[in-house]
Amino acid sequence: MFYNGAVHEVRPAADGRIQLADGRTLAETEAHWLPPIEPGAIFALGLNYADHAKELSFSAPTQPLVFLKGPNALVGHHSHTRRPADATYMHYECELAVVIGKHAKNVHRDDAYDYVAGYTVANDYAIRDYLENYYRPNLRVKNRDACTPIGPWLVDAAAVPNPMNLRLSTSVNDKVTQSGNTADMVFDIPALIEYLSSFMTLSPGDIILTGTPEGLADVMPGDCIVTEIEGIGRLVNTIVSDDTYFNTPL
Repeated sequence: MFYNGAVHEVRPAADGRIQLADGRTLAETEAHWLPPIEPGAIFALGLNYADHAKELSFSAPTQPLVFLKGPNALVGHHSHTRRPADATYMHYECELAVVIGKHAKNVHRDDAYDYVAGYTVANDYAIRDYLENYYRPNLRVKNRDACTPIGPWLVDAAAVPNPMNLRLSTSVNDKVTQSGNTADMVFDIPALIEYLSSFMTLSPGDIILTGTPEGLADVMPGDCIVTEIEGIGRLVNTIVSDDTYFNTPL
């Protein structure tokens, strides 16, 4: 996060506050949050929960549906995400983000977790009316500026003994609208690392966004969206209009 002219690493503290490395504690809203890592390649999974695929009238895929995202899409905790004025349906996607910790090539699934540095929460917004093809999402859907809040922090892999059994949830203005469990992924984390590393080298800082369960809802300017994953964190984001987004000082 950025505070008093410098970038700081932070960790949770008591009473919902955060602690800087020098021991000072702050309220979450006292500083500007940044993405918790410098991203390398960002891989995103489509339809990686069977219930979500069914929700969109698709069958679960038989192989991973992966596309790339640019780093411009990432923003931090307590950030703003723009809903374009011409959008007719924009929704959140609560996702477990897997961060690669070392170079990985031709990794067998049994060894996959050895290459994971840690985990964080991502909210990968989509505008459905911009979509040309669910199997090949176009740039306007998934690579818009600030369309993917991520954070609040990176949780070390050793602190998450079973990432394939974590509860996920999303609330809109304090009303729970999405609930699921990472156990319901079509392709689990080891399968994804094995698949990606079979044809390309994964590098430290690469991020795999592992998909979202069912329970999507349209969001509007002014809505406060909270995406939360058990043991990982609680990520807060606010939807804003074009006017607010383009006229708010950096």
